[in-house]
Order: sequence, then C-alpha cells, then structure tokens
Amino acid sequence: MAYLLFPLLFLLSTVPSDRITANSQSQPTDEGFISAVISEKGLEFAKDLLIEKAVESLTPLRLPDIKKGMSFPLIGGVQVTASNVTLNGISVSSSTVHPGDSGVVIVASGANSSLSLDWSYSYGTWLIPIEISDKGSASIQVEGMEIGLTMSMKNQNGTLQLTVSECGCYMKDLVITLSGGASWFYQGFVNAFADVIRSAVENAITKKITEGASKLDSLLQSLPKKINVDKTAALDVTFTKDPLYGNSSIEFDINGLFLSLNKDASFSHLHNHHQLSLSCGGASKMLLISLDEAVFNSAAVVYFQAGMMHWIVDKVPDQSLLNTASWRFLIPQLYRKYPNDDMLLNISLTSSPLMKIRPEKIGGTIYADMLVIVLDGTEMVPVACISVVVTVSGVVEISGNNLAGKAELDDFSLNLKWSKVGNFHMSLIQGVVRVFLNTVFVPYVNSHLSHGFPLPIVSGFTLQDAYLFTSNSRISVCSDVVFTNSSGVKNWKSKYSLNFVSDEQV
Repeated sequence: MAYLLFPLLFLLSTVPSDRITANSQSQPTDEGFISAVISEKGLEFAKDLLIEKAVESLTPLRLPDIKKGMSFPLIGGVQVTASNVTLNGISVSSSTVHPGDSGVVIVASGANSSLSLDWSYSYGTWLIPIEISDKGSASIQVEGMEIGLTMSMKNQNGTLQLTVSECGCYMKDLVITLSGGASWFYQGFVNAFADVIRSAVENAITKKITEGASKLDSLLQSLPKKINVDKTAALDVTFTKDPLYGNSSIEFDINGLFLSLNKDASFSHLHNHHQLSLSCGGASKMLLISLDEAVFNSAAVVYFQAGMMHWIVDKVPDQSLLNTASWRFLIPQLYRKYPNDDMLLNISLTSSPLMKIRPEKIGGTIYADMLVIVLDGTEMVPVACISVVVTVSGVVEISGNNLAGKAELDDFSLNLKWSKVGNFHMSLIQGVVRVFLNTVFVPYVNSHLSHGFPLPIVSGFTLQDAYLFTSNSRISVCSDVVFTNSSGVKNWKSKYSLNFVSDEQV
C-alpha cells in the first residue's frame, strides 16, 4: 500500500533509484529553484492509478472470524460462526480528487464489491441430548460503497511528511445469499450478521489504507536529499517549503541547485527569479516543471570550482592548424623560431560560464584563456596566452526525461595577454580562431549538452508529448505522463484527452 500513494505524492521529487545516494548533507535554503505543478488532469491521472493499485492491494482481503450467539423460536440459543470472510473483488464506477486548503481529498464512490464466507452453527435442546450442527457458505454483494481519504503533506527538514487526517469507508446496501443448511436459519443469519459484516469490512479497508499511508510516510522520510549526477556533482532535491494547494493543482518547490560532492561551492551570486504564476499558457498538459536559470549556473559553478573546465586540444579536424607552418604568414616570428613544429592548445575557463534565459533565446557567455604551446622536440614551450570571450546561443529540447540542448557560436573577442613571439594582430588570427571554435569548441560543448539534464521524474514514469518554452530567467516544460509498469508502457492518452484546460521539474 505504500506504493499506492507514491505517484500522487512524489511524482516530481526524484529520479531512478540507481542515481540516488543517501550519504550526503543538503545545503539549507528557503528558495526553490525548481517548481513543479501537477494540474487537475495530472491529479486525475495519479488518482486513477492510485485507485487501480489500491484495488489490487485490497483484494483478496481476509477478515477476522465472527462469532455470535443467536436465539430462534422453538430452538433457543444457537452459536453461529462466520469464518473465511474474504473480500474478493472491488469495482469503482466513479472517483474524484480535490486539493483543499491544506491537503488532498480522494473519494471513490459508487463502488461494488463481492465477499464470500463459510458459516456454521451448533445448538442443543432438552429434547435431544446431543449437539446439533450444520454448515454452509454464503456470497455477499455490496453496492453503493464509498471510500474517502484526506491527507496532507508538510515540509520537514527538506522531506515530505504525510499525515492522514481522515479515512473512512461506508457501505450502503448489503445482499447476503446463503447456501447449504436449513432454510429456517437464513433470515436470522442475515438479520444478525449484516451489520457486523458491514462494520468488519469498513474497518478492515480503513485500517489497510491507513497502514499504507503510514508506510509511505516512513518511505518519504527516508528518501535521500541529493541525487548524484556523477562523481563531481549532485542535484539537491530537498523541498524548500510546504506544498501549495490550489483549486485544482498542487505545486512543489524544490531546491534544485547543483552541489559539489567534494567541497563546498559558493552560490552567493545566484538568486531565484520568482514568478507570480506557473501555467502552461492554457495548453492541456498534466505536468509543468519550471527551472530557474540559477539551476544551470549552479552546475557551471560546481564544475568550474572542481577544476574540470579546462582541456588540452591536440587534435582538430584540420590538423595542419596545429602546426606553426599554418601560422607563418599570420605570426612570422612564431614560424621562424619554431619552424614546422606541432602545437597544442591548453584552454582553461577563467570563471564559471554564465547562462541567461530570455523569452526570445537562451544565451551563454564563456570566459577563457587559451595557452598556445609549441612542441619543440621533447619540450613543451608556452609561447602565448590569448584571452577569449565567447557568446553562444542555443535551443533546448526534451529527450525522454532529460532536458537536452544544442548551442551555436554567436560572437567572440580576443585579447593578447602575453607573448614570447612578438605581438599578435588579433584581427589577423580571428578567422583561424573562428574555424577552431566552430569545428572544435562548439561540437565539444554540444556533445555534452546532447546527454541532457535529468529532470526530477520518478522512475517508471515517462514524459510524453512534452514541449517547452522560455520566459525571463526560466525554462518551463509542459507534458503529459505515461506510466511504465512490468508489462510495458501503459498509455493513458486514450482516456485523458489533451483538450483540457490546465491550471503543470524540474
């Protein structure tokens, strides 16, 4: 039963379990850089999945035996036992889910169920000095059953605490059909046991659901607060505040910043660009995930401070560019001093890249030093250092449950920091640098962007028909969701039309 509420409560809070680590501490913050909204139709999706799994969990459900003394005319006192009382099946005709001021109410109404039991009785009279007994079976049909659950979630030190405030089950009509034994016994059994059976079933269902909610609360409390991305960085998935319940939606705010696994990273310059509302612009989608540009900039800070934003370039598509002969007319002194020597470039970023998200485009600025090194025999000789400022722009797309992208060169500027082979005329070497940026640097960046950024989606759920849009400082992903179970992908689009009004990660 702990799994039953999982899709509704935690649809946006984690990623596949093989990427999770519990051995880490989260950096406290009261800001959420990733906001996720489950819309009304998203709640309907989760509710129907919840009820389907609940029915699987509740049936068959074995109830305790019932014993009771009964009195019959002419016979006297009879001891009756109802055993093997089993709830065999439940069918739900309608259900609703309503977010309230501080929680969620789920009601399954118009439900029918079937039960079976074995009955037996024994009695003795002064006329016959031996005990008389009989036994048989019974089938029970329940109509008009209602099951209701009210639960709330609170942020507790970055995790969700689940509390069930109300849970109940009500059975309207109960039809008991007995077989075997003497007919005089039937109506007395029905009169005496109908309310007892009704109460036992109602209590058992209520207890089962409450137990499941308690197990889920324990699971939520034990979930880790970080998701390892690689050996360097992790994503902070702590909740920053209580869920926000709207008229037809639930919003979760998640920290969402990248954190270093090796040392503390400073994010003092990163701020959340709050928006007054989150919506898919009237489009009919189950889920909205909105990511502040600070999420991506925090990743840049972590990898930069980890010393990972530098690389040696010794192979390019046109290998002649890495030989002094190709530069003999641009930098004659370089060729005269090191004729026909191979070269390599040592490129290091001087600060973390800065990403800007705007409605019309996504752009980034990269500051780097390019050290030119000549391979003079067995010696590596640094001969010049050029400061490079590169601006790029790009597009973002959805790839599975990842946010992937592709960048292209916008512009760049060069400035000679120092040289051992005379003055460089930057205007003369711009063409060569442009070729290098377009054929080496940009493809290198795109090879990493193509892998994608993992959106916080629960393992077993996949985005479907997703699209994204940008606003000032934020990327928003609107999507429907499909559930992948052991038998494959269950497509819910046939049941949930895409033409509903949404009020939703990621």
